Amino acid sequence: MNTTASTALPGAPQLAYRQDGLYLEAARLDDLASQYGTPLFVYSKAAMLAALAAYQQGFAGRDAQICYAMKANSSLGVLQVFARAGCGFDIVSGGELERVLAAGGDMRKVIFSGVGKTRSEMRQALTAGIGCFNVESEAELDVLSGVALAMGRIAPVSIRVNPNVDPKTHPYISTGLKGNKFGVAHEDALRIYRYAASLAGLQVVGIDCHIGSQITETTPYLDAMDRILDLVDSIEAAGITIEHIDFGGGLGINYNQDAPPAADALWQELLAKLDARGHGGKKLMVEPGRSLVGNAGVCLTEVLYLKPGEQKNFCVIDAAMNDLPRPAMYQAFHAIVPLEPHRDRQQASYDVVGPVCESGDWIGRDRTLAVAAGDRLAVLSAGAYCMSMASNYNTRGRAAEVLVDGEQTHLIRERETAADTFRGEKLLP
Repeated sequence: MNTTASTALPGAPQLAYRQDGLYLEAARLDDLASQYGTPLFVYSKAAMLAALAAYQQGFAGRDAQICYAMKANSSLGVLQVFARAGCGFDIVSGGELERVLAAGGDMRKVIFSGVGKTRSEMRQALTAGIGCFNVESEAELDVLSGVALAMGRIAPVSIRVNPNVDPKTHPYISTGLKGNKFGVAHEDALRIYRYAASLAGLQVVGIDCHIGSQITETTPYLDAMDRILDLVDSIEAAGITIEHIDFGGGLGINYNQDAPPAADALWQELLAKLDARGHGGKKLMVEPGRSLVGNAGVCLTEVLYLKPGEQKNFCVIDAAMNDLPRPAMYQAFHAIVPLEPHRDRQQASYDVVGPVCESGDWIGRDRTLAVAAGDRLAVLSAGAYCMSMASNYNTRGRAAEVLVDGEQTHLIRERETAADTFRGEKLLP
């Protein structure tokens, strides 16, 4: 059977139409939908490893550590893929730390980010022996030092610096401007580094910067690097050694004719600048998330009803904003394609919507489709910030997840039942 990749499909080359429908690697997606039901998330292991390989190639010959930013997709099977490939992990909660432990991750390669770490989370991470805390405020330095001293430990820290660089992305996922809640101000950083070095419970080991997510241009990264390297020069001139430089993540993917730079090409430019500035020998850390998993996943869904209207036609599907929150939250675009194209049908324009009782429950606006009730569709580029942000709104169980590995498929999350959604709740006496 011939496999023909469709140029209309954004994302992984592992996703392609064959004569009998849409495939991910060697898995026919309609068969998976029949076996496991819909909505269903399906991920390609090969696509994840190919995306990771671009970073690994970009860092070839360098002292570098890739930490998967697991908030993008924290399913245990996904974490296992990256742990077995040698990745570390960027976490933002104690719960995420527990997931890394469950997936067999190396604690020495764990970075703990986030603006609101609790004392219990700090103790949990220190007990586990993580590699570094990315500290985001002066107040956090005080608390972390006190927690570490009380445990008889020294906490390794880097400080997240806000370089005030515009990443040119959606405002909700911009993190590097003065008005964002993240990091310390660039102009305050040297003073805060001096203060961190004076605290007995801390050891300064690095500097951190993360300017946003779904970045599709090189310039913001280059600008941020210049500002961070200026600081490294000043900090080391003050007698504080910076062992590693962490440039965060944020590289975008192709959702809708987006054209982000390839990870290896981006790092060729960044490493050239790093070398030119005299810091090429330092250890590098990066925290990619979306760019490793986003285009590796699809969400399969069934058409429930077609609802024609005077102003709009609606295609009602069984996936909803609780499964695919990005359109409701960010007005985000996901391509939507049939699992089995029906070229003999007439096409029409539809708003693709879910069954949740909210006007914001839409998955795609003004999509040209040739569909009928009972057809199955694939929502593409659904590997990042879908399942990890999914909810039980309207007492809807979260979808099942399947990982495809060549000709093998693995159920990595069972579909939740209604009983699962209220387990732990108690009736009044």
